Amino acid sequence: MAWVILCFIANMHNEVDFRAFSMATCAQNETKVTEIFLVGFGNLQHLKNFIFVLLLIAYLATVTGNMVIITLISTSPKLHSPMYFFLSNLSACEILNTTTIIPNMLYISWLNGGFMSFYGCIIQYYLGSATGSIECLLLTVMAYDRHLAICNPLRYSSIMNINTRNHLAAWAWVAGFTVMVTLVITICHLQFCGLNTIDRLFCDLAPLLQLSSSDSSLVEMEILFIIIFLNIVPFILIIVSYISIFFTILKMSSLSGRQKAFSTCSSHLASVCLFCGSICVTYTVPSQHNELHKFLPLSYTVLTPLLNPIIYSLRNQEMIDCFRYYFKLTNKS
Repeated sequence: MAWVILCFIANMHNEVDFRAFSMATCAQNETKVTEIFLVGFGNLQHLKNFIFVLLLIAYLATVTGNMVIITLISTSPKLHSPMYFFLSNLSACEILNTTTIIPNMLYISWLNGGFMSFYGCIIQYYLGSATGSIECLLLTVMAYDRHLAICNPLRYSSIMNINTRNHLAAWAWVAGFTVMVTLVITICHLQFCGLNTIDRLFCDLAPLLQLSSSDSSLVEMEILFIIIFLNIVPFILIIVSYISIFFTILKMSSLSGRQKAFSTCSSHLASVCLFCGSICVTYTVPSQHNELHKFLPLSYTVLTPLLNPIIYSLRNQEMIDCFRYYFKLTNKS
């Protein structure tokens, strides 16, 4: 993950000439940017209807799938364990993330570009980045939960009690929203004037900073800090947890015990790989590939929230059994 930091910061530094032009514009005309124009899909206007329908289906499926998971977990006594409690928090986080981004993306794609207020753009970035950080922290907490359940089963109930699980989930939400506030405050103190066009589908940090005529070195330092403590450190903790889980499973004498232990964490491991892999791909592609940079963020804003309910539902027998039970009750009534 370390190279993601370098590539992310390098991509922003590749816009020095652009900012120099922006500075010249601000010197001649002090008009403050109050609206941001999002270009959208640009040259793919002939696919507008197709893309719009795909995004709409993905959004509805994401919200429906995650709402089903939250409903099943909250109403079924069999799913009131800490693992499913964290999963319901993850589903709520993904609903908030997609609702922050995709509806406006539908508006932009339908009109082949559209305006958004400057502070609306800032709020969209804040909510999107905060929920992304919260998701990373929740995945880390879930890894810790699986580590306790498999590596220390005798003490699992005493350690992972109701207070512990509530505090871990609460700290994940508080940390994500609080830390990102400091970054957003710094961004709001930058000067934005002149050019107001972002060649993207939604408000992301790198293209937003390209519009600023101020020195963004402080913002980049804050980004480095945030990525290290809200992304890199949690990712390392997840790796350490799974190394310990892997060796514990290998020591089990029973084959059925190994299979059961692995099945309890396979869904979470798949979700971690999907989330981290999509972010790595997004921020390691060189900034010259502008068209790719439009679509790559869709992997973690659209694809990951869409696939997570499928991963956790189809690979979890307890959730399948609960779904069948409620489905039969519905048919009988």
